[in-house]
Amino acid sequence: MKELMTIEKPALFSFRECLWFLDRGYDDCLFRIHDQQLTRFILLDGKPILFRISDAGNSLAVHLLHGSVSDHQLPLLRNHIMDWFDMNKDLSPFYALLQRDKKLQYMPKDFEGLRLISITDLFEALCWSIIGQQINLTFAYKLKRRLVEAFGTALTYEDHTYHLFPSPEKLRSLSVEDLRPLQYSQSKAKYLIGIAQAFAEKKLSYEMLAALKDFNAMQQALIAHKGIGVWTANYVLMKTMRVPNAIPYGDVGLLKALETHEIIKERNETEKIERFFKKYKGWEAYLVFYLWRSLAPPVFQTK
Repeated sequence: MKELMTIEKPALFSFRECLWFLDRGYDDCLFRIHDQQLTRFILLDGKPILFRISDAGNSLAVHLLHGSVSDHQLPLLRNHIMDWFDMNKDLSPFYALLQRDKKLQYMPKDFEGLRLISITDLFEALCWSIIGQQINLTFAYKLKRRLVEAFGTALTYEDHTYHLFPSPEKLRSLSVEDLRPLQYSQSKAKYLIGIAQAFAEKKLSYEMLAALKDFNAMQQALIAHKGIGVWTANYVLMKTMRVPNAIPYGDVGLLKALETHEIIKERNETEKIERFFKKYKGWEAYLVFYLWRSLAPPVFQTK
C-alpha cells in the first residue's frame, strides 16, 4: 500500500463528521468505511484506481491500493478528494450566521467541521436522484446497489468488492425490460435510460451546466429532460455543482427539520421558509445540509 500524498486539513474540518454522513446506516455500494478509513474505487483520468483515505492528525493521508497514478495525475486525485469534501470552503462566515440564530446556534459546536459532501459525478448524481424519487432511502440504496452490481465495473481487493457506477454508454444500451427485474418502475427505467442517452450524445454534461453559471439557466437546462423536476434539479445543483442557493424545496427531511426547530408549523408555509433562507444568502445549500444533519443526534460529545 503506497502513500500517494497528504492533504492538509482546512480550519473547521472534521473527517469523522464527514465519515458519519457517508456511513449513516445506509448500504452505499460506491465506497467502504472501515476502522475510520475510507476506501473508494474511481476512474482517474479514465483509468481505474482504488485508494484509501485516513486521518493523519492535521492532514489526510491518501494511499494507493490498486492501479497507478503518475506525477501529473496526482493533482487530479487531490482535486477530486478536496472537491468531494468541499475542503476549499471557509466555513467561518456560515458559522457566524448560525451563531446569531438562537434556534441554530448549537450547530457550529455539535456539527463542527461537517462539509457539504459532494456527488462529484453529475451523471451519477442525476441517476441517484431519479432512483430516490418517491421511495424511502433504504429502498433507494438497494435499487442503486442492484443497478451498480448488474451493470457497473467491479474490483475485488482484500476480500471486498468495490464498484464503479455504470457509464452512460452502458445504461443507454439497456431496455426497460433489463431494469424491471431489479424492481425499477417502468417510468424510472425510462428516465434513467433517457438521461444516459443525453450524456452519451453530449446533450448534457457538467461542462455544459457550468458554462451557464446562472442558477435559473442551470435549473431549466436540467428540467428540460424527462424525469428531472425542480427538486431533482436543485438537489443535483446543490450536491454536484455546489450552487449555494439551490434549495431542494419540498424535501421531506428538510421540512421535518424546519418543523423540529419551530421555524414552520405547517409544511406548506412557503413564504416563511423563503424568509428564513434569505437570512443565509450564499449559504442556503450548507444550511440545508446542516438541517439534514440535525435529524440525527451528535456523533461525538467532544471533538
